[in-house]
Amino acid sequence: MSDTPTSDSDYLSPPVQRAARLLRQIADGDPVTNMARTARALDINRTTLLRLLHTLEAERLIEPRGSDIPGWRIGRGLIALAAHAFYSDDMVQAAIPVLTHLAETLGLSTHLGQLDGREIVYLVRRTPNLSFVSNIRVGSRLPAHATTMGRIILAHMPQQDVARIFADQPLEAVTAHTAVNLPQLRLRLDQDREAGLAWSDEFFEAGISSVAAPILDAAGQPVAAINISGQVAAFAGEERRAEIGRAVVAAAEEISRQLGWSRRNPHPNLKVVA
Repeated sequence: MSDTPTSDSDYLSPPVQRAARLLRQIADGDPVTNMARTARALDINRTTLLRLLHTLEAERLIEPRGSDIPGWRIGRGLIALAAHAFYSDDMVQAAIPVLTHLAETLGLSTHLGQLDGREIVYLVRRTPNLSFVSNIRVGSRLPAHATTMGRIILAHMPQQDVARIFADQPLEAVTAHTAVNLPQLRLRLDQDREAGLAWSDEFFEAGISSVAAPILDAAGQPVAAINISGQVAAFAGEERRAEIGRAVVAAAEEISRQLGWSRRNPHPNLKVVA
């Protein structure tokens, strides 16, 4: 009998998969105060869950929420690992000062995100010194087809790649505005590509508007996106929307230039700047 794995799945380690799923469960807001419920959600038994919790705590990947607060939260050890990975990335380093200035100038929250499969992963979050700001955390994952950053990246990808990502499963309806199948998504992406920006007025969350622009690499390919978000009232009026549109395009171009993009590879939003 051969010991050679017959597929990629033969290389997977179930204990590591269970630990990763538990980490995601805690990161998504489950403090594991109800062991039975969490065990059911992860399809494991309570003994395995308890072992995982104590092992992850020993490795500083999770930690107790507090002496008088039951449950666990993501630990400082994992946060340090993630921060080191994120902040050593050239794109993140380029984006942080640009997005900080953008948030302070417009009084709105700004983010940088990358496409990972069918999701957008938030890598940077910068907020103004105001009472109402974005509550999305770095590391959050949201459905790409329903978010402005996801849409603007997908809008500048080859159609066959978009079909490959989304054709095999139904699309989640986040709101009544969400595309729920591939033809609807393609129509929305065509509109975003034509507009040069992906706009949302309560498309994802009630009371929230957002606009996103793509980040391009040296070859002119979309590698990430940035967005600006805030209350609908903060986007009201043609002049204000034009101001926000110009600002997000300028910021996206600045970050793209630091990644090697040049005007020899036309940026899809140049028409908005004029």
